[in-house]
Amino acid sequence: MARITLEICAGSIDDAIAAEAGGADRVELNSSLMLGGLTPSLGTLVEARRALRIPICCMVRPRGGGFCYTAAEMKTMERDVELAVAHGADGVVFGILTGDGRIDAPRTRRLIALAGGREVVFHRAFDVVPDPFAALEQLIDLGVTRILTSGQEATPYNGAALIRRLIERAAGRIEILPGGGIDRFNLADVIARTGCTQIHMALHRSRTDTSAAARPHVYFGGELRPPETEYAVIDTEAVRCVADELGRLPAP
Repeated sequence: MARITLEICAGSIDDAIAAEAGGADRVELNSSLMLGGLTPSLGTLVEARRALRIPICCMVRPRGGGFCYTAAEMKTMERDVELAVAHGADGVVFGILTGDGRIDAPRTRRLIALAGGREVVFHRAFDVVPDPFAALEQLIDLGVTRILTSGQEATPYNGAALIRRLIERAAGRIEILPGGGIDRFNLADVIARTGCTQIHMALHRSRTDTSAAARPHVYFGGELRPPETEYAVIDTEAVRCVADELGRLPAP
């Protein structure tokens, strides 16, 4: 029996391996999840493709802090799409907006062409466009495969009503992927309220790395200052629990 597709947001090669081991159907491969996800290194993609059997969608995002890119950043994104496709990515994930927050159609069309028929996912930049239904139609016309969205709210739990309306309006012309704050506690509710057939989750646990513990006053990050002695990794058992729960839900 078919079940709802489970995509795991992976921030490293270990995350991607753990996601597949737990029963994920697909991974979105990133770096820098604290910034919302940036382009992973080419080495990470190569090793993930070597290790995984499930599809890999590769994030293409050169920096945090908005989605309107300079000419140089756009050139970088073009090269990153070409490299991702050449090294085995099943799809690419990006979102490009104009200065006023609307879909940048010419640049989006350019990256779709470079993707060469691979899946194209427009990420949560969609959640800040002024008119989500106009943007939906635009992305359908451009040939985007899938939209990742929290329903223009902080989480899909809060944005469930809009996600359902987007799915209904899309009517199978484009996939709608709820993500950005789904957890094991709101999972069933989000699925029931949206009518979605796939979900995007990050199921982390903390892992300790004591190599920086000797000098706790030395810090390598920015103002958020997460501890230098631990980092987040995908929790294989949590993924397995979610995959099992999805298997018990009615088929979409």
